[in-house]
Amino acid sequence: MKRYGSVIGVRPEKLEEYKKLHAAVWPGVLKTITDCNIRNYSIYYHDGLLFSYFEYCGNDYQADMARMAADPETQCWWDICNPCQQPLESRPPGQWWAEMEEVFHHD
Repeated sequence: MKRYGSVIGVRPEKLEEYKKLHAAVWPGVLKTITDCNIRNYSIYYHDGLLFSYFEYCGNDYQADMARMAADPETQCWWDICNPCQQPLESRPPGQWWAEMEEVFHHD
């Protein structure tokens, strides 16, 4: 299992919409997340930023993320959610959410 943290901005005028969307995530999207070996997935908000945390328990992260990206229902979900988000200028090329470096963990 590997832990992932990432961060992205949220457009202030879209924050309430984003929260409403995530209060009722589509069942097919949740199934795809689970089928792609993601567990313990949370998104937090603070001061204009969204922080995502999840645990990946599969064997091929790139393949699972490609499978998720290819799912038509997930693509529709992203089409609705992405306009609420403001990617960080400092993110690496190819990343929407900027991946974070883990600097501490305690079980």
